Parts: sequence; structure tokens; C-alpha cells
Amino acid sequence: MQVALLDGVFESLRIGVGFLWTAAWAIIMGLVITSFVQVYVSKERMAKVLGTEDIGSLAKATVFGAASSGCSFGAVAIGKGLFKKGAHAVNVLAFMFASTNLIVELGLMILILLGWEFLVAELLGGLILIAVMALIVHVTLPENRFEEVRTALNQRDAEAGVTEDPTCGMEGSKEHSVVTDGGETLEFCSAGCLETYQQEIASAGGWRDELLSWGGWYKLGNQYRKEWSMIWRDVVAGFLISGFVIVFVPQSVWNALFLRGDGLLVSAENAVMGVTIAVVSFVGSIGNVPFAVALWGGGVSFAGVIAFVYADLITIPVLNVYRKYYGWQVMAYIFVVFFVTMAFTGFLMEELFDALGIVPNLAGGQTASEQMYFELNYTFYLNLFAFALSGFLFYVYRRGLGAPGQHRDPVCGMRTDESGPSLTHYGETYYFCSNRCKETFQQHPTKYSREHPTAHPDRMDHSTH
Repeated sequence: MQVALLDGVFESLRIGVGFLWTAAWAIIMGLVITSFVQVYVSKERMAKVLGTEDIGSLAKATVFGAASSGCSFGAVAIGKGLFKKGAHAVNVLAFMFASTNLIVELGLMILILLGWEFLVAELLGGLILIAVMALIVHVTLPENRFEEVRTALNQRDAEAGVTEDPTCGMEGSKEHSVVTDGGETLEFCSAGCLETYQQEIASAGGWRDELLSWGGWYKLGNQYRKEWSMIWRDVVAGFLISGFVIVFVPQSVWNALFLRGDGLLVSAENAVMGVTIAVVSFVGSIGNVPFAVALWGGGVSFAGVIAFVYADLITIPVLNVYRKYYGWQVMAYIFVVFFVTMAFTGFLMEELFDALGIVPNLAGGQTASEQMYFELNYTFYLNLFAFALSGFLFYVYRRGLGAPGQHRDPVCGMRTDESGPSLTHYGETYYFCSNRCKETFQQHPTKYSREHPTAHPDRMDHSTH
């Protein structure tokens, strides 16, 4: 019994890590592309063009979302910032849908792990999701309700002293703030976003000029690091959970939850159940793709699997964020609209694909347990390139090549200047990006005092622009 359990655990880990190895290059390359766009697209400009309820603004919200972050919580936080700045609620919800369903890294993962049919369903279904959602909201929610919620949100945040990070739209903190030349105090969610702002101020010009300097690569590396910091837990959890679900969840469980056979009723029930499982799974972002592989391997229908993938914006943790931002009533409204939209679109995709004769069939294919994941094939070479690129971006960031500031935080390696926290240790003054790093230094001064406090001028062009 114990041997069988241990074998099951090892097999679960082999499958989960194997899935991660198979999709690693896609995740990395997608995040690099996303980071590049994030660096050069202003959230302020987004909000200005998303203020009206029309087809043009809806299309722009979709494009902005597809070029944005793939993190469910990041999408919700950015959506809140856009809404407070005047973006129409329909466009905010469309932005959130697109930023979690139409992003590059998600599409590549679906293509690799589930196949081209699911990719087409994800892209086409993502557009249908947005159209159906916009229609439901337009019909069911009065226009003045949007403004009531916006006014209450701005008033509550003002009373609580909540500010938005101007670079990403998430909540800022006093720990990471800067006073502009005009006397305005800007607060950022992290030291990384503060650095992004400083880089924008010191920008060399267009993106071509930027990438000819270390400053441009540092900016990209900084954003890439931030993207990873938002999604890595969901990614790791999704892959590991998928392995354990495949090995330990018996077929009888899937048979009990999902109806079998053909017909509209089966498709509808599977779509509804797929969304329901997503709500309680706690797996969001692109981490739900490997979980979807487990569902597909368990015999869940096309409608159920694709509806599950759509539904990362209504997991219980994300719903709790809606509640904190907008209150119980708006949270319940968003949940109902999203649930209906996601289930309906999953149902519609299966019926459409069935009519076209392109619903995939895994009969005769290899199961997850039968697959060999670690081979010398194209995945190995793509991962080799992707890991090298990822390592380069982290190296540029860690070394602070082209970063603003003449001093280096001895704890985290970030560049900083004399306006931040500092202390003197054995006659040497050290500057920190935050009080947290300063406290860490104070706890282990011997460990960190070996780092030289002055940053080396190792830039391509030897200028800070």
C-alpha cells in the first residue's frame, strides 16, 4: 500500500514537472513579449480611450488586454485602476477577459498541451465571451450604476489614502514613493514599479533606441521579473496539481460530475460544471491549463474543458478581491454575468466545433502517464534558448545594468540613490531600495556588507540618458 502510494506520488511529480518542461519555452517567450508591450504601453493612455461604450472602445480594450499581464489578480487590479480613471465598466470587464484569455503565453501553452482545436476555441471563444458579456451588461446594468460605483470607489480609496501605481494601476504604498519636480507624490506597488517609472523619466527615446542601451534591457528585465512574480505560484501549483489529479482522481469522480454522451443537455451540463470546478479550484492565470489537461484526460467534454479554461476570473480568491474593491452586490453581479457568459460560450464552442466536425478526439493517443517528457527534441532546444534569454534578463536586472541610481542595494542588488533608506556599517554607507532590505541588512550585516555599495558604470553607452 505504502509502495503504491509512493509510486503514485513520484508519477504525479513526473507528469507535473513533465508538463512544465514541455510548456516552459512557451511561458518564457510569451512573458518576454508581454513584458515588452507592458513597458511601452501607458495605462493612462488606455484609460483615456476606454471611457465610452462603443464598438471601437470595446475593441481597444480587447487589444490592450491581450497585450497585458496574464495574472488574474493583476488583471483585476489594473481593471480597477482603469475604472477609477474613467474607463467604462464594459471596457474594463473586456480588458480583464482579454488579459486572461487572449494573451500570448496562454495561447502557446494551450497549443502545446491541448492542441490547435482548443487554441482556436480559446481565441474565438475569447472574442465571443467579450461580445456576450458586453451585451448582458448593456441590457442588465443601468448606466448610472456605473457612475455610482465609480464615485463610491474613488471616495472610499481617497478616505483610506489608497493610490494607484502610475505604471501598472495596482495599489501603491508609501514605502515606494517619489516626489516629482512638480511637487506631486507618486506611490508605487513595489520597488520594481518605482524603477520602471524612473526608467521612463530617463528614457532614451523609442524602443529601438532603448534596446541599444543597457537601460532599455534593464527596463525589459525589470518588467519580466515583475510578470514572473505575479504568476509563478499559479504556474507551479497548476502543473503539480494536474499531475496529482491525473494519477489519484479515479474515473468514477469525473463520471459522477459530468454527464456522458451526446446532445445539447450534455454539452450544457458539462460547460456549467467546468465553470463550477474552476470557481472552487483556486487555480488561476495560466496555471489552469495543465489542470484542463487533467480534465480532458478524465473524459470531460470539449465544452467542459474550454469553459474551465475561460473561468479563471471567478475563482474564490478573485471573487474576494471584487468584494473588497466594489462590495458584495457588485461582486455578485460580476460573478453571475461571468458565470453565464463563460458557460454559454463553452457550450457554444462545442456545438459549433461539432457542427464543423473538428471536436478533437483523444482516442488512441498517448495518456499523460504514457508520455516521455524529457527527450532530446525541439522542446529541449527551445527551452535551452528560452532559459538563456530568461537568464540574460535576470542577469541584467540583478546587476543593475543601465538602472537609475548610483548606489546598489546590498541585499537585493537593485540600483538606488541617496534619497532612500541608508545606514553606515564600519565607516561604509549603504543605501537601500526599501526599509525591508535595510532591516534584512541589519539582521545579517556580515553576509551583505561584502557587496560594494557603489554601482559599477558598466553600461553599453556609459550614460544614464
